[in-house]
Amino acid sequence: MTTLSFDETGVDVVHQGTEFRLEKDLIEEATRKSYMDVTDHEVLKIVEESPSLSGEPRRIGDIV
Repeated sequence: MTTLSFDETGVDVVHQGTEFRLEKDLIEEATRKSYMDVTDHEVLKIVEESPSLSGEPRRIGDIV
């Protein structure tokens, strides 16, 4: 299971017991989008190869 915690400067991730941070710049580079326009599903796809996506994707701008 993966847990994502969003703030204005990046995402704290816990993936399979490992904690790490994805900085805003890295997420923007990986998605080629403004950080606030990236969705939680897109961030999950960065972390996991084949994530199990459920529910509607939410923009980071709406979350923080």
